Amino acid sequence: MARVLIQFAHPALSKSKVHSSLINYCRNINDVTFNDLYEKYPDMFIDVAAEQKLLLQHDIILFQHPFYWYSSPAIIKQWLDLVLEHNWAYGTRGNALVGKKMGCVISCGGGPDTYQETGRNRYSVNQFLLPFDQTAHLCKMEYLPPFVVHGTHRITKEELMRYAEQYRAILEALVHDQFSALDYQKVTYLNELAPSLLTTK
Repeated sequence: MARVLIQFAHPALSKSKVHSSLINYCRNINDVTFNDLYEKYPDMFIDVAAEQKLLLQHDIILFQHPFYWYSSPAIIKQWLDLVLEHNWAYGTRGNALVGKKMGCVISCGGGPDTYQETGRNRYSVNQFLLPFDQTAHLCKMEYLPPFVVHGTHRITKEELMRYAEQYRAILEALVHDQFSALDYQKVTYLNELAPSLLTTK
């Protein structure tokens, strides 16, 4: 069994049907902790000791947020700058997070076709997320493929429900250690692992 920490950041959650739906499907999963950073730190003054304690209590850390300007909302950058201290999270004596897993759960307005070399955004989602990948590497963590909701501006109720069901299935599988390193290497997005989980229910 693994404990999952969702580090959630959305400065306007009341306007987000996508993240509201994902949250509603996943709030009551055992061994999954939901940590709303904007709700907890509206002034952006992050309690470093409290956040480090949370990290130590969990095995998998997921940053869930909308894709703002090809990155994350400001509070996540603030969190990374303050919480992942030298010689705690990285550096010669920074071994607090060794062996843990880290990943991202994001929503994008554009469809998959816009996130490629010939698309409007020129690069893939995974390329834009390379700073998270490198952060995990620096902290001696395993970086997971992202869970991505595409086309949020045109998403239907049925599509959104399917994404939410996939997200819940992925979280439950992470808690129960159902994935191997080989599973992660086979996919671009964690979403791709969900169909087999849902068919076995």
